[in-house]
Amino acid sequence: MTITVYSIMVDNKEEAFKAIASVGADPAGRRWMAPKAVHRLVMLDGVQPRQANIIKQELLGKGGEAAVSRGVVDCSVSETKVLLMGTLRQYDDFLAKLEAQPFGLKALAIRIREVLEGQEGLRPRGLDCRGKILQLGVKTLVMGILNVTPDSFSDGGSFYDPGLALERAAQMVDEGADVIDLGGESTRPGYVKVEAGEELARVIPVLRRLVGSLPVPVSIDTTKPAVAREALEAGAHIINDQWALRSDPAMAGLAAEYGVPVVLMHNQQGTSYRDLTGDLVKYFQESVRLAVEAGMARDRLIIDPGFGFGKTPAQNLELLRRLKELRCLGLPILVGTSRKSTIGKVLDLPVDQRLEGTAATIAAAILNGADLVRVHDVKEMARVARMTDAIVRGER
Repeated sequence: MTITVYSIMVDNKEEAFKAIASVGADPAGRRWMAPKAVHRLVMLDGVQPRQANIIKQELLGKGGEAAVSRGVVDCSVSETKVLLMGTLRQYDDFLAKLEAQPFGLKALAIRIREVLEGQEGLRPRGLDCRGKILQLGVKTLVMGILNVTPDSFSDGGSFYDPGLALERAAQMVDEGADVIDLGGESTRPGYVKVEAGEELARVIPVLRRLVGSLPVPVSIDTTKPAVAREALEAGAHIINDQWALRSDPAMAGLAAEYGVPVVLMHNQQGTSYRDLTGDLVKYFQESVRLAVEAGMARDRLIIDPGFGFGKTPAQNLELLRRLKELRCLGLPILVGTSRKSTIGKVLDLPVDQRLEGTAATIAAAILNGADLVRVHDVKEMARVARMTDAIVRGER
């Protein structure tokens, strides 16, 4: 008999457990072996040589590996990155030893455990949006974009009238939208900022119609606390902040006061990065800190890596390829690629011809860990999401 040889790939302990079960291993053996089947890389940045030497020694002792700068051994560098390599079983043993070490390594061990847990993926749970529940981690949720602006890059002026806006929002819900994202200020390249009063005049009449008629949550897309407060008073369920609580320090306290979920989007001036994922993680960690210190619960936060904001086209595509790396934060990931200029540059197409390109980016985002997608073309992208979910999630 010829033995068939082929590879198996697993992304987390659940998949490893299923793979081991497929060979007929007993349940106790499956639980013991699954952590040995999952290999993880974890990057540490800003490690002192004395810390790095202990880390490398302890992980090597458990059968793993740690790559460090060559100047670590003689302490000729002031700090180093450390790339940890090991199975989940090796990490368990390694971190137990690291917690007993000095030089702040106990606290570091706790943070590494959090990163490893986050990489297992989002566990299904309900997110309370002021009485409307979003089920996270069961399927990819679709956020429909509703711009009530005269100058949005894609649909500026189309839904400025409250009646037309409600009609479009209801249509998006029928097409599969789980959330409606209402915005009154364009963020297209070269946009002109509007005062809070003008933004309120655009969104509040529409918002009142939406919250009184729609069965799904409505998020308010704004960076202004004054706009957010009025929107919340009018019944908005979520704040979508394109500066992740950094544009105005009052936003974090406002969100805590009303107890609403917040989308934290990465944004920056310029496109310079030391390391794309590392810089985004630091950015989100700071925004999470601001939220928690203001009194928000961490589990009410959603992160958005900001496709098209402060990034070149090449960086946007790298972001999609590396999206899974952001799971280390343990928070739901929202991705908004719809009709963006990167798609236009890759395909050399205008805004109104980017449907297929958007579909490709949505599928790639879901394959790489997105929990929510923000789109204009709800009917088409909801179908893309359902199909991609069938591939990624299987039966739930």
